[in-house]
Amino acid sequence: MPSIDKTKIPHILISRTDAIGDVVLTLSMAAYIKELIPGAVISFLGRTYTQPVIAACTAVDGFINYDDIRKLPESAQADYLRDKNIDVIIHVFPNKHVAAIARNAGIRLRIGTTNRLYHWFTCNKLVKLSRKKSDLHEAQLNLILLKPLGLTYVPSLKQVIDHYSFERTVQLPAPLANILAKDKFNLIIHPKSHGSGMEWGLGNFAGLIGELSTGKFNIIITGSEKEKLLLSEWVMTLPGNVTDMSGKMTLPELIAFIFNADGLLASGTGPLHIAAAAGINTLGLFPVQRPIHPGRWAPLGEKSGFLESTVDNLNSITIAMVAAKINTWNK
Repeated sequence: MPSIDKTKIPHILISRTDAIGDVVLTLSMAAYIKELIPGAVISFLGRTYTQPVIAACTAVDGFINYDDIRKLPESAQADYLRDKNIDVIIHVFPNKHVAAIARNAGIRLRIGTTNRLYHWFTCNKLVKLSRKKSDLHEAQLNLILLKPLGLTYVPSLKQVIDHYSFERTVQLPAPLANILAKDKFNLIIHPKSHGSGMEWGLGNFAGLIGELSTGKFNIIITGSEKEKLLLSEWVMTLPGNVTDMSGKMTLPELIAFIFNADGLLASGTGPLHIAAAAGINTLGLFPVQRPIHPGRWAPLGEKSGFLESTVDNLNSITIAMVAAKINTWNK
């Protein structure tokens, strides 16, 4: 098996071509690599829609767009990667297509898990890693893949948080900044999840908004453009201290908006993990059900927390429980 030549500056590619929350929980890997191999150049293979999140990580030096690779003729895809002069690829999110073109591109060290049969033919360093059976957090599981680069322990969640290297990349435009109140607690509620997390229900969110003091909270609803259509009738029923911003911000703007807000409430979805990484008050709502329980997917941040149901849905998490937690933020 080839090893990495630490006498030269290696170019290392982290491959994670799935969703925003998954990408956020992978970002600390870049900082750990730079500790293991000082001077290493770190690129991240991701999707177009996750690029703004990756750009917010100061430990990542470059972005390679998987969507652009897929648009190329099949015969040109490996050449595209070969031209990047990559020494190591780490398949954090298993992707059969990426694994094949990385091998065909002649990347010297190709790290993957033993759990994917195709990795046995496309990777030359296999790491034993079972995510479904593990009690470790997703971010810790990702870092196990750094064993071939010299990581000898599983970092604590506190250590993972310390390695985020997550910073805002754009200034918040004045029209968006004006939505945030200077004399109230700016609370973002992100009620939908694009299917990535179990949802609490719009009725519960409406009940929560009614429980929170209108004099203390400035409440902002966020969501994607698709989610705006699902939320449009619901937001019309909400009180006047609520501002609907669903579908009205780009992802870079949303990241900047979250950085400037005071707190965020959501289920296990991308904005939840962005808020935790940004260091604001963050509350995630999770079922006890594996593998989507908080032990695996809780938000990681200095001010993050979660509520876990006692059943395989969120029905046991009451409005009073959520309100009590959020009210502690505003003291």
